[in-house]
Formats: sequence, C-alpha cells, structure tokens
Amino acid sequence: MAKQTIRVATDVGGTFTDLVAFVNDGEGNTRVITAKSDTTPPNFEQGVLNVLDKAGLEPSSVDFLAHGTTVVINALTERKGVKVGLITTEGFRDTLEIARGNRPDFFNLHYQKPKPFVPRYLRRELPERMSYRGEVMRPLDLSPLSAILDDFRADGVEAIAISFLHSYANPAHEQAVLEEVKKLWPEVSVVASHQITREWREYERTNTAVLSAYVQPIAERYLTRLADGLKEKGFSKAPYIMQSNCGVESLDVARQIPITMVESGPASGFWGAAELGRLIGEPNVLALDIGGTTAKCSLIENGQVKIMTDYWIERDRTSAGYPIMVPVVDLVEIGNGGGSIAWVDDFGKLHVGPQSAGSTPGPAAYGRGGTNATTTDANLWLGRINRDYFCGGEVVADMEAVRKAIRALGEKLGIDDDEVARGIIRIANNNMVNALKLVSLNRGHDPRDFTLIAFGGGGAMHAVALAAELGVKKVVVPAAASVFSAWGMMMSDLRRDYFVTRLADLRPGAAAGIEAVFAETEARARDQFRREGIEPEKVKFLRYGKFRYQNQEHTTEVLLDGGAITDERLADIEKAFHETYEREYTYRLDAPVEMVGIHVVAAAEVGKLVMTRREPTGTPAEIALKGRRKVDYALEGIHEAGIYDGTKLEPGMTFAGPAIVEDPGTTIVIHPGNRVEVDGYGNIHIHLAE
Repeated sequence: MAKQTIRVATDVGGTFTDLVAFVNDGEGNTRVITAKSDTTPPNFEQGVLNVLDKAGLEPSSVDFLAHGTTVVINALTERKGVKVGLITTEGFRDTLEIARGNRPDFFNLHYQKPKPFVPRYLRRELPERMSYRGEVMRPLDLSPLSAILDDFRADGVEAIAISFLHSYANPAHEQAVLEEVKKLWPEVSVVASHQITREWREYERTNTAVLSAYVQPIAERYLTRLADGLKEKGFSKAPYIMQSNCGVESLDVARQIPITMVESGPASGFWGAAELGRLIGEPNVLALDIGGTTAKCSLIENGQVKIMTDYWIERDRTSAGYPIMVPVVDLVEIGNGGGSIAWVDDFGKLHVGPQSAGSTPGPAAYGRGGTNATTTDANLWLGRINRDYFCGGEVVADMEAVRKAIRALGEKLGIDDDEVARGIIRIANNNMVNALKLVSLNRGHDPRDFTLIAFGGGGAMHAVALAAELGVKKVVVPAAASVFSAWGMMMSDLRRDYFVTRLADLRPGAAAGIEAVFAETEARARDQFRREGIEPEKVKFLRYGKFRYQNQEHTTEVLLDGGAITDERLADIEKAFHETYEREYTYRLDAPVEMVGIHVVAAAEVGKLVMTRREPTGTPAEIALKGRRKVDYALEGIHEAGIYDGTKLEPGMTFAGPAIVEDPGTTIVIHPGNRVEVDGYGNIHIHLAE
C-alpha cells in the first residue's frame, strides 16, 4: 500500500496564524487543507498548535513542517528584547550613536536621532585594528575582556554583540573574542558581526549585530518552545524556519542568528508569487499581500525575487530608523490592512491606518467590543463582504456595531454612512497604489508590463481597483489566497545568501581575482551544506555582482549568469551594469566601473512541493453561482453582482463581472467589465477591460 505523506506550512501573522497542508495519498492524489486561527501573543507557538488542531492534523503524522513567524520583528518594534552589551574596536564605541547624517524630518530643528539599542555605558572597547584589506594593523589585546564581562554581569546584560572595524575583510579578531567570551561566560548569548554579514559599512554592520543579540534569547526561547510543543504532540522531525531571503533554514541555524527571520512572513508570500508566476507563465509579477494589519508589495522580474541588504525598520518621514544588514526580500510595507482604523484628524480629513484593530478587539463587525470603523467594516457595509458569510460563516457580523462606528465618522465629516464607507475604501486603495508605485515606477518599471498577483485575506478585495489605477491588464488570485504565505513556504528551498565585500576594477586581468572570490564563497557554502547532510552536487548557485561607477557611494546589483568569470566576459558584465543602472536611475555615465562585492545564492531542495495541473471538466460556472446581491463598487457605483461559491469553482470555468467570489478565507471583488477564468491549478485569472 502506498504511503501517505503530509507536508505542512504555518505562518504567524499580526492577526491570524495560517496553515496550509498538502496530503498526498502516495498514488498521485493530493488533498489541500487550509486553516486559520487567532495569533496568540506572547505565546505565539500556541497559535501554531491551535491551527494544527483546527485543521485536524496530528503532528505525529506530519512528514515536513515549515514555519514563518513575526516574533523577531515584534520583539524589535515593541522593544521586548533583552539588555545587550557591545564590544567594539577601541575608539569606535560611539559609531552606534553617530549613525548616519540623514535627517528625514529635515526642517525640524528639534529632530533627534533614533535612540541606540545599547546605551553608551554598555558599549565597551578592545585594542585592535584591521585594515580594509584584512591586514592586522594592531594586534588584538584580550586582557581587558574579563573586567568588561564582569561589568556586563553586574549590569544584568543577557546578550553580547561583537563588531570590529573591517572584520568583514578579516574576522580573526572577532572570532578570538567570540571564543573567549564563550569560555569566560558560557551562559550568555553572544553573536559577532561576521557571523551575520561580510559587507562593509561599520554602522549598519554593528547595528545588525546589536539587534541580532537583542532578539536572540527571545527567538531561541520561542523556537525551542515551538519545537518542544510539536515534539510533545508527536512530531519527530525538526521544523524548517522561513527566512527573510525567501528560503527556509534549519532550526539550529535559525536559533543562532534569528535576525535573518525579521521579514520571514512576507518573504514566503513573495517567493510563492514568483513560483506561481513561473508555473502559469507570468514571470513578471507585481505581488501584493494584504493582511489584517499591513499591506506589502514587491516586484518580481523574470521570475527572480530581488534580495537586498539595505533594509531598515521604523524608517519613516520623521525617523531615520535602524538598519539591518541581512538578506531581505525587496519590499514596501504600509500600515493598511483589513483591520486598519479609519479616523478623522483635527482638520476634518479622513485617514485610514496605520493604526490597526488587530484580532482583539478587531473590526467593529467582530462584536468583540471594537468601536472604530476599519477597512473590513467598510467592505461589509458596501456589500462587498457577505454579512451572512463573514469569516467563512464562523463569525456573525455585528452590523449594528459597524453602523455606529461608521456613523461616528460621518457625523465628524458631515456625510452619510455610504459615503463614509466609500471614502474608507478609496483612501485605503490610494495608499496601496502608492506602495505599488514605489516598487515599480520608482524603480524604472512600467506596471503595465506586469501581472498583479494578490493574496492575503484582503488582497483580492482591492486588487482589481488597484490594477485599474496602474493600468495592469490582469490580476491573478491564487488558490487558497488567504494562506498563500504559508503555501509559499512549501515552494521554498533551503537557501543561504552570501555577501562578501571585495573591491576590483573591471579591467583586463581582474577576472581571475573576481572568480577566486566566487569560488571561495561557493566552496564555503558547499562545506556548510555538507555538514548538515546535504550532498554538494545538490547545491545550486546563482551569482550576482555589486557594481558602481568609480567614486560613487552605493552599488547596483547585476546577475552574472554564464559560468566562470573571464577577462572576455568583463565587457558584457560592464554593459549589463550600464543597462541596469540606466533603467533604475534614467541615465548612465561615461566613467570606469568597479566591483564592490559579490552576492552568492546557494540553494538546495528539501522536498519542494510539485503542483499537479487538473484538466477542465466542462462544468459550467453557473454550478457555483449562489445568488445575486447589490454591491457598491465605490467608484463604479452600485451593481447587481453574481455571487459565486469559491469552493465550487473548477478549472476551465469562465464568467464575467460584476461578481463576487466567496471563499472561506477571502472575498474576491470582480468589477463590471472584468472577464474571469479558472486555471488548471485553481487560480482565478481576472482580465480587466481594455
């Protein structure tokens, strides 16, 4: 008898914890199970166990489990990490406080830089110095270390960050201090900057080490509790942990450097969008993820998700924020989701977000005491969400609470309830359009050349309106869109990104040195994978170079496919840089080009899911038609819309808008003039009117 296999992914979001499971009977038949349950802060692991129970899955029967979490970003933004001590090069203890000279709130004479995560009295120095080429200029003196650690103990320090000048070029001094700290104080959590990144920029690298130390004990406790909870329920394997670079990582490695999980939830959704795009023949994708708290978007070109290390948290128009120099999917995130609160300012102007009602009390419609109108409440009021099938029929919509919340805004604005609800939807859409422009138009891409893939609980509700505004011709709503980030984890490889700073001019004779850096980095990657039981031949590599015009400050990344770097290829590489640079900045320079560093992606499959295409049965779409109701489309007016049961849609079905597709996890709003078809994987393709 064929053996059944069960593969599960769970994603902890700000409002809900999502699950998607693929149950294969061993004979080629796969059943998909999806489930949602409330996120359970501060014990997030309980939400994972709850959603497994809700899906009717016994952990003992699960063969593979991938997990994404917001625990790291939450600990940072809510300041719930531990007390950190920093050890750095003599003379550089204030690098963390000096930071960068950028002032986003430029005309504010009272502007203050963001407060460092480590106060000055906990920033200590050791005599040492490396050159930018990795040469020892001043030997390391470890004699003051013991007294520093005694002070840290007395001050209640729980984690230590080590960051020396130019350790990206030669980490020997950091390694020596790391070993000595572990010997003198085995119980303390400790991390060195070279373990996280080998890129230059001392402030960014130091802050990254500090933030990693800040969350390390929290993340380690969480991951340990999760592993123990699953083990108690019978799960015999270790879960894989989703990383910010769109890959999964082993539990042990994720425990050591948890800062790489900072955007693990969004990353899996965008990787899923890239995989889905490749599957349906749409390599150029604008990916949009709208959840309960935020909306996130990313651009995927030629099937490749862009990964960057210039990532900042809490950066906005009044704060410079904090850099985290780890591989993170290139995304834009705004505080607009289903739970975003609508409010009126002192000048009588309506706003939506960034404050969120979360899951408790949640939107007014939840009936849990929420009194603020949210985007979800507006969608309910306008008939876009079925009040009799709210949250898949699991929640009875409290329409009286919705009416009161909207009426309170209407009284401040002097307009009726319907106009308030339309205003909330239009403002939320406008905020999301601006975010999509930031990842497309602002980067030199025309949105009309891309397909919009919308997911998350609220993605399909707003996608068509956003696409129409941007001139996008097609929207794709994935099957199980509400748990699509969890689905993306099932499509992820075990992946690591290696960034190494190495300066080299693009001139004859330079190729050998550049190739040597790539070869050395790839050998290191193979060795790491080998130690974890993965054969070197199973590891695949992608090579990128980080280039700039000579004397510029920042770099542009270029894909270097085509094998080994030779002098004959340098001209083509330089040409590719010019083209990439011009597309992003609208001009090119007649100036020498230099390489600043390399980026190597090393990936190995860990049982990635293979999707099976179903053939059309010829069943007409009318079978899924539940009825009709009036729906207010905010801009296009009120229309009689066909209401379709999303669970009954089959490959090959076609129909036209105005329509609403109701699924237990999401609602798809199809505008007048739209044409809809269901593909062989159950995804819904919405073609916009020309």
